[in-house]
Amino acid sequence: MYSAAVTPNANATTADRLVEATRELLWERGYTGTSPKAIQQRAGAGQGSMYHHFAGKPDLALAAITRTAGELRARADGLLSGPGTAVERIAAYLRRERDVLRGCPVGRLTQDPEVMADPVLRAPVEQTLGWLRGRLAEVLAEGRANGELPPSLDPSDTAATVVAVLQGGYVLARAAGDPGPFDQAVTGLLALLPPTR
Repeated sequence: MYSAAVTPNANATTADRLVEATRELLWERGYTGTSPKAIQQRAGAGQGSMYHHFAGKPDLALAAITRTAGELRARADGLLSGPGTAVERIAAYLRRERDVLRGCPVGRLTQDPEVMADPVLRAPVEQTLGWLRGRLAEVLAEGRANGELPPSLDPSDTAATVVAVLQGGYVLARAAGDPGPFDQAVTGLLALLPPTR
């Protein structure tokens, strides 16, 4: 979970504070709405410090997106590699605590035209969503091989559906201003993955 604002940490380096501030602002405002001045103010850093550590806004944004993507992967992998059946692990991932109304900090970047137009900024977004589909497909294939899921289930197609429902659930919840539609989407998806036993 991310805080609403970066609180300066005496132990954090200026570069870390700049990256954390950029992560927050990208999630809140997107790339276009994130100005160098706003980053500096949120991080409590001067312009000279920012340009001492980073070549410019794109370089800082790449560091922020890469860090966010890495944390998302680690959190997801921890749940998907945990105990339980394939469906229980997927359910644990889908039902984990999250700030639904803020949306997915990686998924939201797909709606940012400047991020999507820049191959360097788009790469960690594309890689993370691709990794998630692949990891879910592995878990689903494991469940099918163990007889927990029907042999007819296609792990790759189903993994793509899980990611689509997750990201779509964020959109529905944000549109409604209520996490209820997200919860409904997750519940409906899990109902489509009944165990064979």
